[in-house]
Amino acid sequence: MNAQAAGVTPEEREAINALPSGSALLIVRRGPNSGARFLLDADVTTTGRHPDADIFLDDVTVSRRHAEFIRHGTAFEVRDLGSLNGTYFDGVRVESAMLADGAEVQVGKFRLTFYAARPDLDAAASA
Repeated sequence: MNAQAAGVTPEEREAINALPSGSALLIVRRGPNSGARFLLDADVTTTGRHPDADIFLDDVTVSRRHAEFIRHGTAFEVRDLGSLNGTYFDGVRVESAMLADGAEVQVGKFRLTFYAARPDLDAAASA
């Protein structure tokens, strides 16, 4: 997905374009902290309502240990951790899914858009 076509602000586009290879960015599109950005640059990034979560989403619709984002080289997967309200990928409840650029992940009432590092997208397009 073209980041420009997805309602990305100039500041967000700059952050997306600056991502190093092997990383990605989640931007909160809906939810209490809309506009917040979370960098995915570890092999496993946890998401939940627990204060120790890497991505802390403070809302009762989010389980304490809700989901995790797993890096596979330059690709990312979202995996639900048995949450009560589920994890959704482009509107469909999933146990796990590989993420594509511009994909929407819903965790509780939070809707996050996934953006892959541009160097990784360019390498995949030319392969």
